[in-house]
Amino acid sequence: MATRASVKSPRVVTPPPAPVGEIDTRYLETLIGYNARRAALSVIGLFMTRMARYELRIVDFSVLSLITHNPGITSAQLCSALSILPPNLVGIINALARRGLIGRQPHPRDGRAMGLHLTDAGHALMVEAEQTASDLEIEATGRLSAAERQTLIRLLRKVYLPP
Repeated sequence: MATRASVKSPRVVTPPPAPVGEIDTRYLETLIGYNARRAALSVIGLFMTRMARYELRIVDFSVLSLITHNPGITSAQLCSALSILPPNLVGIINALARRGLIGRQPHPRDGRAMGLHLTDAGHALMVEAEQTASDLEIEATGRLSAAERQTLIRLLRKVYLPP
């Protein structure tokens, strides 16, 4: 077996990188996704803290809010409105029902479907939770005027809703 003679290459010494002082985020700040995510994280953090007293996650609140404003809504309609897969929604619905917040009733127009309704306890909880959500959104966007807040919502909806 022939062996290759090892060739020694000169050792290059690179100095350690200089510590970064101020971080340059200018490029990221030009991206909608970056800015939307940063804003969402700010609001979501506050939301999770405030909703802990109701033992509601974001998805639980969203489901309950849709049921609040659409009594008799079906699971299929919830899945469509929230982009949730049916198997994932089943666990959420069952957990909310076990807590006594929602109930199922036969759908008046579709004999195969069950409509979802708030119980009295669910209604009482959502009156408080939706007020808390409204208050925290105003707090989280405190540097925006009411008109700017509405403009932001309108523009964000243009990004995710179909034309």
